[in-house]
Amino acid sequence: MGMTSLFRSEDDAAPKADDRCAFLAGYSIEVMPRTAAKIEDFRALLPAGTRVYIAHIAGTPIDDMVATARRLTDEGFHPMPHFPARNIPDTGTLETWIRRYREEAGVEQALLLGGGSAEPAGMLDSSIAMIKTGLFDRYGFRRLHVAGHPEGNRDIDGDDGTAGTDAALRWKQAFSGETAASMAIVTQFAFDAKPVIAWSERIAAAGIRLPIHVGVAGPTKLQTLIKFAISCGVGPSLGILQKRALDFRKLLLPYEPTDFLNDLASYRAANTESLIEQVHVFPLGGIQASAEWMNEHTATARKMAL
Repeated sequence: MGMTSLFRSEDDAAPKADDRCAFLAGYSIEVMPRTAAKIEDFRALLPAGTRVYIAHIAGTPIDDMVATARRLTDEGFHPMPHFPARNIPDTGTLETWIRRYREEAGVEQALLLGGGSAEPAGMLDSSIAMIKTGLFDRYGFRRLHVAGHPEGNRDIDGDDGTAGTDAALRWKQAFSGETAASMAIVTQFAFDAKPVIAWSERIAAAGIRLPIHVGVAGPTKLQTLIKFAISCGVGPSLGILQKRALDFRKLLLPYEPTDFLNDLASYRAANTESLIEQVHVFPLGGIQASAEWMNEHTATARKMAL
């Protein structure tokens, strides 16, 4: 695609270039050990100092996770490994993981998740359970992120609203005042800015002050994206993809998050007190494609803002 394709032709629909630049700059991205192994040098792909989440899929050896974190640290990035509570058999294992990340890979950041398993492997069944161990503070973690679900989380609330997720966020908000670590919310990816914005305003009105890092799906084939969206429980904004799939011309083109990011950048610029802070990229079409797309559009916005 051309370098100017991020920008809409409608005069007031597109955000200003400096607003786009501010919103896209400093994006984070996600890898798995097996995908990271295919990248020869992350320094040729990502801006220096990028936060790189390391997804811990069930069955991935902790040795592979730590080795990936060590490599990212050595190459000048900030690794943030996932800690999926339901996949961790006991507190001793959690402490071993935390200690190894700190001592062997210099890790100071963690994404705390309930995990996708239907049944917990042990007593740790949620991110709150892991936080309550006190281990992340004891080992000097400086940043802790937790999950947010703008379109709901059926694993917690089913189809009955948002009471469980809301209560968990209130607990984490209170904890943020007790820990030395900085905290933020990273959301599941979505395709329509409206429910994300509405959710951010709703939780802010309820007293949540944690910054929001909005999950965005990187460019990929539409069929692939719909499959991921359904499996990950993406909510009403899935309709954006389904509508696109009905247009045969668009079905043949890769999905790109242009409109979604434009809408969020415009909103963020007009609402500077919003909890929405930055972008987190889920590279569903491959980390190289996602990183190149983000770098291209960040650079384009920067040039137009000069």
